[in-house]
Amino acid sequence: MVGVVVQENEPIDRALRRFKKKYERSGILKEFKKRTYFTKPSVRKRMKRVKAIRRSQKLASELG
Repeated sequence: MVGVVVQENEPIDRALRRFKKKYERSGILKEFKKRTYFTKPSVRKRMKRVKAIRRSQKLASELG
């Protein structure tokens, strides 16, 4: 669970910004989106393979 302690004389917007940073870094939203729908194992493997191909192509193009 993500939480932020608001100190004395600290503006709410600053505390909210700290909360949002912690929330994003914890990966809660990413995990939620991943669990909202079911992907078949075959589709998951295919997506993983495509992602790896893109990553290798990007690396190859950066190296020249």
